[in-house]
Amino acid sequence: MLQYPKILGSKASPVNKPCLAFVKYDGSNLRWEWSPKKGWNKFGTRHQLFDASHSLYSQAIPIFLDQMADEIVYRTKQIAKNPERITAFTEFLGKSSFAGSHSEEETKELKLFDVFLFKKGFVPPEQFVEVYGSMPQAAEVIYRGMLDADFIKDVREGKYDVVEGVIAKGTDFTVKIKTYEYLEQLKKHFHNRWTDYAE
Repeated sequence: MLQYPKILGSKASPVNKPCLAFVKYDGSNLRWEWSPKKGWNKFGTRHQLFDASHSLYSQAIPIFLDQMADEIVYRTKQIAKNPERITAFTEFLGKSSFAGSHSEEETKELKLFDVFLFKKGFVPPEQFVEVYGSMPQAAEVIYRGMLDADFIKDVREGKYDVVEGVIAKGTDFTVKIKTYEYLEQLKKHFHNRWTDYAE
């Protein structure tokens, strides 16, 4: 099952390229695989598969299947007539989720932030917004414009309504930019290990 590629930090940002910036939700990356014969049949975190027996991530299965699974297939078929395989990527989070930690008792939600089509690749950012952006679960776009030093500075300094930061995507790059406030929270929570969660 396809794993989501590592997203580089803002230091790897290209200079002065157009981008779409999406809210970076503070949760856990979950992946979902569909095929014509088996439907949605594989579920995974970033690094491992899970099923209904998992005490935490099993909570995401009915959310995904009930709220967005059929709609993703329907919308995908508008741009790929007979898709061989679809992999949807979502962020799993609750109100108190932080740096991949969750309260099992808390109500969770999923945010769709990427879709990969077998033999075709990831749906480009503008097309992702066009096809999936009107879904209530789609990641919110907060900026359209140049990825430059001013935008990175504004995100870091909290001038946008985000907690963790943003994911900026262009035609040939994806980078993440985190706010200074979120980095300070990491320092307070993880102490000497905070840099493990900073990028």
